[in-house]
Amino acid sequence: MKKLFAYFKPYKLQSLLGPLFKLFEATLELLVPFVVGLIVDRGLGESVNGGYPNADKTFIVQMCLLLAAFGLVGLLFSVIAQYFAARTATGVSAGIRRDLFRKIQSLSYRDIDRTGTATLLTRMTGDIDRLQSGINLALRLFLRSPFIVFGAMITGFLIDPKSIGVFALTIGVLAIVVYAVMFACMPLYKKTQEKLDKVLLSTRENLTGARVLRAFCREESEKELFDERNGELTAGRKFVGAVAAITNPLTCALVNGGIILLLYMGAIRVDGGALSQGSVLALYNLMGQILIELIKLANLIVTVTKAAACGSRIQAVLDMQPSLTLIKAEKREQTDGFISFENVSMKYTEGAEAALENVSFSVRKGQTLGVIGGTGSGKTTLVNLIPHFYDVTGGQVCVDGENVQSVSKQKYLREKIGVVPQKAMLFKGTIRENLLWGKKDATDDELWAAARIAQAEEFIREKGGLDAIVEQGGKNFSGGQKQRLTIARALVRDPEILILDDSSSALDYATDAALRKGVRELKTTVVIVSQRASSVRDADKIIVLDDGRAVGEGTHEELMNSCEVYREIYFSQYEKEGAAI
Repeated sequence: MKKLFAYFKPYKLQSLLGPLFKLFEATLELLVPFVVGLIVDRGLGESVNGGYPNADKTFIVQMCLLLAAFGLVGLLFSVIAQYFAARTATGVSAGIRRDLFRKIQSLSYRDIDRTGTATLLTRMTGDIDRLQSGINLALRLFLRSPFIVFGAMITGFLIDPKSIGVFALTIGVLAIVVYAVMFACMPLYKKTQEKLDKVLLSTRENLTGARVLRAFCREESEKELFDERNGELTAGRKFVGAVAAITNPLTCALVNGGIILLLYMGAIRVDGGALSQGSVLALYNLMGQILIELIKLANLIVTVTKAAACGSRIQAVLDMQPSLTLIKAEKREQTDGFISFENVSMKYTEGAEAALENVSFSVRKGQTLGVIGGTGSGKTTLVNLIPHFYDVTGGQVCVDGENVQSVSKQKYLREKIGVVPQKAMLFKGTIRENLLWGKKDATDDELWAAARIAQAEEFIREKGGLDAIVEQGGKNFSGGQKQRLTIARALVRDPEILILDDSSSALDYATDAALRKGVRELKTTVVIVSQRASSVRDADKIIVLDDGRAVGEGTHEELMNSCEVYREIYFSQYEKEGAAI
């Protein structure tokens, strides 16, 4: 949490001026009881038969005008303080939000998997909003409220030194109550925020998987799960709210008790002629100010406690170090392999079963590599190691003769690789904007050339050209169209390595064949991941995976003779695909 204070550096002046103008306003507020006391003692004079025949109306009017001036100047100071506080709070939260977004972008796939998407979304939205509210309120009240509380006590001492005991006792007891509630609430707020993460996770999964839920008639079970998580969140917030709510009634009761004691002692001393009526009224007003400010301070502490809990959660993400390991480049002997796996093993988490185990192969530049295997055999894991999305747990992956984990390789590795993931993802905007993700300065001719190879040119023209609108997630395109657009986006980059991770699963066989023909004409190294034998049979080399192990390597003809797993895949599809194979 302390590290977040660094974000206040660009706003040092505003952070100082905001509380300063609030102190100016508070000073004027502390002068009000003095003026009221003067109106009673000097303006009204002694009461005779229930009236004030000796009242100095001119003096009363002057004091009322002075009070009005205090109010107007105080309002001006308050507006200025609010401006500086709001500017600081929004600026600090904007800086934190920017760095948090960058930090999330720097995290590896493993980090994001471990932390959870819903948790990261909560940090970016709700946690930062609460932190901003806490900063805004703290700059306005954190100094003002204590200043008025202790200022009122000192002012009361100047009016009547014997009243200091009542003020000190009231403030001391209230301080104990407020801080006890604060320390009790802070861990509770952290727990409720964790429960909020689970509610957001359910919401996100239900929104993104609405079609799947309805297809499997899982609406009721998901409602029950959401109700359970929402109930836990509600119960947690009710409990912490009940604990925090104790503050206001206790504050009111204690301060009102102090006021009763103050009036009782004041009445006795007025009756004895040791204290004026105006002084008693001034002391009463000061105690009333303490009541108001302590209620504000109690609410402030609740808000700041929430903000501190959120700040700690944000800081935890900012402190995360990307888990990808970087090493110094080592001198290696020149080999023919442009992409090479050397006894590669990989586990997603410690203690888990190996997703890949002792996989070794090499591919020369310009060749096409096919990766095939059953569901869960490790195909996607294998290709995710090439752009260094995950660390290997054994062996090494090399591209162009250099370990992908080397520091020098990071500068250009992913710029030279075009990846088309299993799930086609498009972003809201236009087709042109989505394709330019591959290359920012690509010309229209380059975009159309990539679309032509990806078999996307025809439907792009039907949609209205490159400036056709793409809805969020590409919902206005079919599955096959989205896949072809993501392939075109990767081709625009003109990559040295093109990875197609089961990216043609929604395409018909004719379109898939035309796509593979267009890709083969490119002077690039292609890695095709597929469960279709027809998609990889023309590859220069095919790797067959089974339960994380490479059980076959060679061309289609070689594997048909030597690999039982490949033959099973081929013949199971041959019966379905017939002549298409």
